[in-house]
This record gives sequence, C-alpha cells and structure tokens, in this order.
Amino acid sequence: MATYTLIPGAGGQAWFWHRLVPELRARGHDAIAVELPAGDDAAGLSEYADTVVEAIGDRKDVILVAQSMGGLTAPLVCERLPVDLLVLLNAMVPSPGETGGDWWRNTGQAKAMSDQAVREGRTPSAEFDVEECFFHDVPDDVTAMALSQESAQSSTPFAEPWPLHKWPSTPTVFLQARDDRLFPLEFQRRVVGERLGISVDEMPGGHCVALSRPGELADRLEAYRTR
Repeated sequence: MATYTLIPGAGGQAWFWHRLVPELRARGHDAIAVELPAGDDAAGLSEYADTVVEAIGDRKDVILVAQSMGGLTAPLVCERLPVDLLVLLNAMVPSPGETGGDWWRNTGQAKAMSDQAVREGRTPSAEFDVEECFFHDVPDDVTAMALSQESAQSSTPFAEPWPLHKWPSTPTVFLQARDDRLFPLEFQRRVVGERLGISVDEMPGGHCVALSRPGELADRLEAYRTR
C-alpha cells in the first residue's frame, strides 16, 4: 500500500483533491490531502514543508503529488523524509535562489499563456478570468463548489528565494495536462527540460485536472507507482 500525499497549489486547500482521494483509496492506498497555511503571512516555504511532513508522520512508501505552486514545496519535503517518488502535476519548477515571484518573469509564463490563448482562438485579456483559465473543463457543479470556497494566498512564499542548492535525488516525473491554459504544455516542456533535464508526460485536461479527470489521473499515478 502506498501513501499518496497530495500537495495543493495556490490557496493551499485540501479540498482541491476531494475527487482524487476516493479514487486512490478505491485502488487500495492511503491518500492524504494536505491543507497548507496559505492565508498566513507568517508562513513561508519552510512552514509549508513542515505541514506536509507533519501530515505524513511515520507513514512509509510515500508518493508525493505536487500541483502547480506545490512544486515549490515538494522538493523541500523530499530533503527531509524518505520519498519513493515525486510526481509534479502542472507544477512550477524553481531554480536555486529564485523567488516564486520571479519565476513567472524568468520563465516567460505570461507570453506563453497569451500565445496559447491565440492558438485556441481566445482573445488574450488583461483581466484574469479564473473560470476561463482554471475551470473550463471542470464539471459545472464542481466549479460552483470551488468558487464558493474561501481561499487566500499569502505572498510570503513567493517572496522567498527557493532554498535548495539543487533538485533532490528523489525519483521525479512530470505530468502535464495538455489543455492547461495557465501553464501550456510546450511552455512546460521547455522549462522542465531546461531545469530538470527530464521529459514531460501528458494527459488530457486543464490546470485543475484533479477536479476534471480524477479517475484518469489516479490511473496515471498508479502507472507511475507500478513502473
């Protein structure tokens, strides 16, 4: 039995994983959805990692799954606990000493997102549309629940230089949803190739693929585990 430990992105809500957790448990595994202290201005990346480590406790056979901003925290956990596998899902990949705030400019994310909108026949907008960017492939009832959740994200972890000198030695795979409008697939291929030197796997879905395709995502995670 594996211990799937699920790290959310910005907003830090364990709720983000509420459709994936039962899928993983139905396959015979433990699944822990971590709630991060995202609304606490006193909490930075170290405190986020503390929260994940505490949630794991003394469990074994840990597989970390890190969504989006969770890519800043997960490697820190890998330095502190034995982790069998790190799965980066639509994730940010930081460089040593880079702040999360600088990551956006350094990687060219804004242009990549704008170019993707043009390719899809959408008009790039100066005003960020949460529903269009995050929930375009999520069922309406789930989207309504998501938008009703109160989620604040402190800027503190984005202001801190990423503290590791290099990526941990933990086996790492990168899974990208090919319809992600925030982090387009080809953008991620470039960034991940440059920073981690590994390939990017793909699956259907948008940025919130854990909400839109939980069963298919669980199958992909299980394939990584057994591989």
